Amino acid sequence: MNRLTSLLFCFIALLLASCHFSENIYLNEDGSGKMEFSFDASEIMQMVGDKMAESTGGQDMDSTFTFKEIFDQKRDSISTLTPEEQEKLKALEPFSVHMLVSEQEQKMNFEIFTDFNNANELQDMFTALNTVSNLQGKKSAKVNDPTNPFSSMGSGGNSNLSYSFNNGVFKRTVKILDKDVQKQIVDSLGQAAMMFANSKYKLKYHFPRRVKSVSNENALFSADGKTVTIEYGLMQYMTDPEVMNLEIVLED
Repeated sequence: MNRLTSLLFCFIALLLASCHFSENIYLNEDGSGKMEFSFDASEIMQMVGDKMAESTGGQDMDSTFTFKEIFDQKRDSISTLTPEEQEKLKALEPFSVHMLVSEQEQKMNFEIFTDFNNANELQDMFTALNTVSNLQGKKSAKVNDPTNPFSSMGSGGNSNLSYSFNNGVFKRTVKILDKDVQKQIVDSLGQAAMMFANSKYKLKYHFPRRVKSVSNENALFSADGKTVTIEYGLMQYMTDPEVMNLEIVLED
């Protein structure tokens, strides 16, 4: 497990540097469901292959574990965090993690998933990952840090992300808290803008019945009309998080 912990932190550092992200939500009629974040870092595998090989001992990795297992090992580090940060980590305990690393196949994939009882329980995964990165102890994540643009997202940063599913209407709502701070974040992106230029953020939401309408005109639908897919450039999200606000109305 110590090796997994080391690899997890290495993975998170890479994920917060450059990747393709997918946010998948599977909703049931009663509002319960499953949330899954997948991160495909295969494109940068060649750049970090040696580093990953050190973490895995030169062996391929295909492992599933829970955040709770990791946090149990990091009790001392967690005790030094603020009560707010500790609460964020507590909310992550039900999440499972699947890591796949294959140096030979040049694959590096990372999935975080959990079941939920109500869409209102869902949290911003980038905020959670920033909090987890604090456990490294050496380079704690800072709020609104221009070297880690994701630090401006979610609770404690310059935006707030929430979800809801009521009466057949699903909403993904991002709110920028301070327009001036957001402008400073965008202006300070520098080389990060080039790094993230080709990265994508895909939303894929699965519903128990057909979709009647979507607020985004670029949405794609599955053949049965129950799944909505929308792809954004990651830079769109980083510079203007509210661009990914979404309202989806289901048929009666």
